[in-house]
Amino acid sequence: MPPSTCPHAQGEGEPTLVAGTVRGRGRREPRRERRRRVVGLLRAQGRYGPEFREVLPALAGCALVFCLAVAGTATAWRSLGPGVPLVGLGCLVLGIAAAVRRRRPLARRRHGYYTAEELSGLDTPGLALAVARMLRRDGWRVLPAPEEPVRPRVRARRGRDLPLEVVFRPVAEPLPDEDAPGGTGGTGRALHLVVHRGAFSPRDVQWARRDGGTRLLDGALLHRWALGTPLHRLVDLS
Repeated sequence: MPPSTCPHAQGEGEPTLVAGTVRGRGRREPRRERRRRVVGLLRAQGRYGPEFREVLPALAGCALVFCLAVAGTATAWRSLGPGVPLVGLGCLVLGIAAAVRRRRPLARRRHGYYTAEELSGLDTPGLALAVARMLRRDGWRVLPAPEEPVRPRVRARRGRDLPLEVVFRPVAEPLPDEDAPGGTGGTGRALHLVVHRGAFSPRDVQWARRDGGTRLLDGALLHRWALGTPLHRLVDLS
C-alpha cells in the first residue's frame, strides 16, 4: 500500500517514523534527527539509561582508586620488597571473596538481611527466626524463649536497654478489646514489640499509645529493618 494511503494511529497529517522516512511529508528524515528523536523517546520512558555526565564522577573515582592502588603497590614493592604487596593483594582477594559470599541469599539471610519477597514467603515461625537474626545483626543478645508453635515470640537484651519481647500478629487477626495487639500486654519491666506484616489500624495505634510499653512495627517498617536499617531508627525503644 503506498505510504500516502496507509492508515496510522497518530491522526491525519501527523508524521510517523517508518524505515527512515517521515510519512505525511514525503522526505527522508536525517539520521541525526531520527536518532535524537528515538533517544528523546527512550529518555521519556526511562529506558535510555544514565548520561555520561551522570556516570563520570563514578568513573573518575574508580580511575583514581586504581591509580592510587598501583602507585602504592609500586612504592611498597621498592621500599619493602615483594612480600608486602603480595600479602596486601591476598587480603584484597579474600575480602572480595568474603563480600561476594555474604551477598549470596543464604549467607545474607543468616546475617539478618532479607528482601521483601523473602519476608512475604515466611510463615510465623520463619518470621520469628528472621527477627532473631535481625536483632543479632543490630547488636542484641537473643535469649531462649519458650517454644510456642502457634504464637512464637522472641526475647532479647542489649546493654542497659529494657528487655525486648517480640510477638507476631497474623494479618487477619482482630485486636482484642483489653489485650495488646498480638496477645501480650505491655506490663512488667519489658518492652513489647508487635510485628505485623500488614498495616495497623488507628485503633491499634491508640491502644499502643495508652499502653505505654508496646511498640508497633508494621509491614513497611519491617521491610526497612530487613534491608539493614537499625531497629532503634524505626521504633522508639526508650
